[in-house]
Amino acid sequence: MTPGNNGASTPEDDDPFGYLYADGQANGAQPPSGGYGYPNSVSRVRTVGERQYGQQPPQQTAQYGQPTVPQQGAYGQPNAHYAAPETFPGGGAPTGNRQQAPGGGRGRGPNTKGLLIGAVAVVAAVVIGIAVAMSQGDSDDGNQGGGQASTAPTASASASPSESSSGDASNEKELPTVDAKALRLGGTAALASDVQGAEADGGIYVGNLNQVGNSVTWSVNGIPEDGTYTLFAHYSTAGEDQSMTLTINGKKFGSPLSMKNYAKAADGDFAKGWTTTFAWPSLTKGTNTVTLSCENGDKCNVLLDQLWLKAGQVKK
Repeated sequence: MTPGNNGASTPEDDDPFGYLYADGQANGAQPPSGGYGYPNSVSRVRTVGERQYGQQPPQQTAQYGQPTVPQQGAYGQPNAHYAAPETFPGGGAPTGNRQQAPGGGRGRGPNTKGLLIGAVAVVAAVVIGIAVAMSQGDSDDGNQGGGQASTAPTASASASPSESSSGDASNEKELPTVDAKALRLGGTAALASDVQGAEADGGIYVGNLNQVGNSVTWSVNGIPEDGTYTLFAHYSTAGEDQSMTLTINGKKFGSPLSMKNYAKAADGDFAKGWTTTFAWPSLTKGTNTVTLSCENGDKCNVLLDQLWLKAGQVKK
């Protein structure tokens, strides 16, 4: 070789990109065949299914001036230069069995079966609790109904005609009623009928009771059993409220029988003063004696026409 000539092979010939430089082009450098840039790198097209896994590709023989393409490693072994797309996460079809979630071929979501069983158990517990509460409530109601009412009478009781009954009419027993003319009179008490409004037979009533010692007595027969009863009195008063002493079987009742002016009748207007009062005495089975008398401290300016009884403590 002579100076300036290093032989047939020049750096332009060795450099696959020599054709890009001016001096390389002047020396006749040509682009490499087989594709742009590195030969056989991009233009290698494979038919689908042609690739055979597990086989070594044929060894390419490097040509002068072209870089050698590294061989692909055996299938299943890492290769720094090339790897099949399916070996990357998310690429290609799987080449082996995927790890499955326990209990089935696909992953399980929330344990809906367990949640359903739990919900059914809660509903069942609520239903059972309601049933128990209702049964206990029925038992309590039954116990409340088993008690007996007290038979102790009140000291005195009275009501205006507008007050309703506190008892059950269906349980009331038919008991005696007495008109004025059947009462036994005491003192100067006398029968009369000149004031209108009396409900006794013939409009007869007892008057002249407004003196100490005057009285009416009723012998009651046919009391069915011992117990508390309601004694009603139909009377008339006008102006001031009145009261008389009540005696049951010879024993004075707790307080005088209230005989108020519930009708609000003006003083002296007895025809408009008719009304009703009551008391709750205790009577014995058989015959009992009921007396209304004018005693010291009483106000007895009343007209009395009827007395009657009802079982229990009622107001009408």
